[in-house]
Amino acid sequence: KMTTPQSAIVFYDIASGPPVRPYAPNPWKTRYALNFKGVDYRTEWVELPDVTALRKSLGVAASRQFPDGSDFFTLPIIKNTTTGTFVGDSFDIAVYLDKTYPNKPTLIPDSTIGLHTAFNAQVDALFSQHALLFGHGIPFNPASAQHSKDVFVERIRKLNPNITSWDDLTVRGEERVKALKALELALGQFAKVYKKREEGPFLEGKTVTYADLIVGAWLCFFKVTVPEWDQIQTWQDGLWGKLDKALSEFATVQ
Repeated sequence: KMTTPQSAIVFYDIASGPPVRPYAPNPWKTRYALNFKGVDYRTEWVELPDVTALRKSLGVAASRQFPDGSDFFTLPIIKNTTTGTFVGDSFDIAVYLDKTYPNKPTLIPDSTIGLHTAFNAQVDALFSQHALLFGHGIPFNPASAQHSKDVFVERIRKLNPNITSWDDLTVRGEERVKALKALELALGQFAKVYKKREEGPFLEGKTVTYADLIVGAWLCFFKVTVPEWDQIQTWQDGLWGKLDKALSEFATVQ
């Protein structure tokens, strides 16, 4: 009887509602990284309400904590099926893939790990502070949407006590116009780090590094969750649209 060869890596990602597609930013960093490395993997989709239980059942410690010190259980996780090793943080996964597959293209060049760590934190902070633009665009599974919204509100409340209900997680009308303006200004400031734009849309011009995948992951998330993506991708002379397009070769879903 034919047996299917096992993929080298199992990648646990958060499922959207049907049709299932990737959307969450941290798992997108890992999907991009796996595709960039050219590693054989398969995706194991996890419903959002099941993430905490899955992580605990696999014995993977939380990689993040809330400001009150409680554990924040989230994805991605990868499992190396050859060694049984689990890695449960998108940045640690990138480092692990470079170490485990040294003959594949490098994600984080030696001597830039500290810079990449700082950049990752900066980019996460930059995009996540605009939660009111993307909150209501998250593609929850209708079957568990109410539960997911409750969990989401509970998590956001730990970061921002002013959020007390799902309705607090969006802006409309004039307020939304202002919020988009704030995002445009923030991305305008951030665009100044792209010093080689005449060569290409990546931070190093033509050369992709993990830093580009970090930004690209957030663009993938905004593309799904922010209805104004069509505007956003034209800002800063179309930088974000160009970057998103240039990374599309690493966006396949396996």
